[in-house]
Amino acid sequence: MRVMKDPAEVGEYVGMLRRNRITCGFVPTMGALHAGHAALIERSVQENDRTVVSVYVNPLQFGAGEDLATYPRTLDADVALCAELHADVVFAPSVKAMQPPGRVTVVTVRGVSDDFEGAQRAGHFDGVATIVARLFNVVRPDRAYFGQKDYQQTVVVRRMVADLAFPLDVVVCPIVRDPDGLALSSRNRYLSPEERVVALRLPRALESAEMLVLAGECDGAAIRAHMAAKLTPADSSDAPDSADAVERDGIDADVEYAEIVDPMTLTPIERLTGHAVLLAVLRVGTTRLLDNRIVAPPGTPAWER
Repeated sequence: MRVMKDPAEVGEYVGMLRRNRITCGFVPTMGALHAGHAALIERSVQENDRTVVSVYVNPLQFGAGEDLATYPRTLDADVALCAELHADVVFAPSVKAMQPPGRVTVVTVRGVSDDFEGAQRAGHFDGVATIVARLFNVVRPDRAYFGQKDYQQTVVVRRMVADLAFPLDVVVCPIVRDPDGLALSSRNRYLSPEERVVALRLPRALESAEMLVLAGECDGAAIRAHMAAKLTPADSSDAPDSADAVERDGIDADVEYAEIVDPMTLTPIERLTGHAVLLAVLRVGTTRLLDNRIVAPPGTPAWER
């Protein structure tokens, strides 16, 4: 396996692949790789002749006061994991390589980037779309792999790929969870043991809301209210003895949003008639946790994602 830092070197490598009709899968990451990233890499290795993994902590997608300076950077361990998983190239460019001096172009994907994460983190999706577009132009993959955990990001990227006619397929892979149900994230390492107990409210609230839908509830307002109740410290039904006790000891847990939306447009759903996505963010202490779950009423045909 090779580590490349120069976009021109990656371009030469991919050009060789294309001349020889060798397919290329691409997994863009910000490093600090975990089992969720490993699942993406494994999927790419299975479905393509070669796999490129990028490791780039993108300053453009961090807002003021966010954790850019402290975001975990573990390149040596990331390279070792990529080699173990049989990736072929790790692309680890510098900020200067990805943001050349004089750069003025910004990619904005209107509509699907406006609410939720877009509203909470001004400029975040412009930063994501701009750098992902540059990565796509450098790597020129046949397929690019993203995790469902950042659901809104996958919608933004798919919209950008369609609108700008990038010649690639965007593959969205299922969320990978720890045994306790918490969705894997590089930021989970920020949680103290006590905060992690409180964080489990997030997957449990989404699971409970899914059970409500499967029991026949189709009213959007009722589903939202159910999620919000399960996420608040006053509701102890899904975490007896532990989470409430921890929060009484001073752990802050704030619900930023809990919504049910259309899976393609991200518009809020008032009446559930087909597939929808439950989106929620819980801030535990200083750690902001995202999660989601795809739901549908009983009898709904399978959704081709």
